[in-house]
Amino acid sequence: MALLSDAAPAARRVTGPVLLVVNPASRRGAALLDRAHAAFARARVAVDEVRTAAAGHAASVAAARAADYDAVFTLGGDGTAMEVVGALAGSGVRVGILPGGTGNLVARTLGIPLGVGRAVHALLAGSEARVDLGCLASGQRFAFAAGVGADAQMIARTPAEWKRRLGVLAYALAASDELLLRRERFAVRATVDGRVYERSATAVMVANFGTVLNRLLTLGPGIRQDDGVLDVCVFSPESTEETLHMMLRLFRADFRAVPYMLWVPGREIRIETDPPQPAQADGELLGAGPLDVHVDPLAARLLVPTRFAA
Repeated sequence: MALLSDAAPAARRVTGPVLLVVNPASRRGAALLDRAHAAFARARVAVDEVRTAAAGHAASVAAARAADYDAVFTLGGDGTAMEVVGALAGSGVRVGILPGGTGNLVARTLGIPLGVGRAVHALLAGSEARVDLGCLASGQRFAFAAGVGADAQMIARTPAEWKRRLGVLAYALAASDELLLRRERFAVRATVDGRVYERSATAVMVANFGTVLNRLLTLGPGIRQDDGVLDVCVFSPESTEETLHMMLRLFRADFRAVPYMLWVPGREIRIETDPPQPAQADGELLGAGPLDVHVDPLAARLLVPTRFAA
């Protein structure tokens, strides 16, 4: 799957100066800061650094200062990255995401190297992707996906000690527990561009990108991040056998019709559940309640490695 649309021009090389927004409270952000500065120095790109102090600080800094820089880079987790991406949506400012958190879901989805030095080099010498964003009723935006059910429970139930010691593997272990052992079902009512879909489910995702974990799994057919729509993915396996079959299908990108998988594209989406389920967006927990989402077409300009823009 091409990360850039066929008509997208090559990005102008980042020459600096750049603004580096750092979350020192992330799992690895503070420890990796020296490596990031060294990589920018090797590339002879000037850097101004800002360390965030609280939730929302990354967004306010980016919005206030981005216009003075050639690009804005983030070093932290997915929450820090998406604060900056959301704050700069529609501004035309380029954003580079350096992996410094636990899951680094957005960086992995974009094919960004997980070593910070390599990531800096790949993004400075890379290309540019114009990407749709999902927008929640609160105004918060997401790049990869929002969801309710098993994926949000996985995030909520992953112990902090697991995340500290195991990183993204902690989420994989929690996901196995949610999908294979708990398999908690709920009634879902999905309204997509005015049309209603109702069924029992274990997980519902509103996806923008079609693949996850460096393209290990494909979430649904024809899902693109630059097509002006989001894709509702409803997963409803009723047994361990169906769950394993579903995972195998996602691994193989096999989307032949089966009763426990449904995909619907749309621009205006509302997800209601009974009983209420926790929700998440790009790995950040949102709480329970209806999930209202609309697409913000091509709102983000993201720096990506050139090989993912081919």
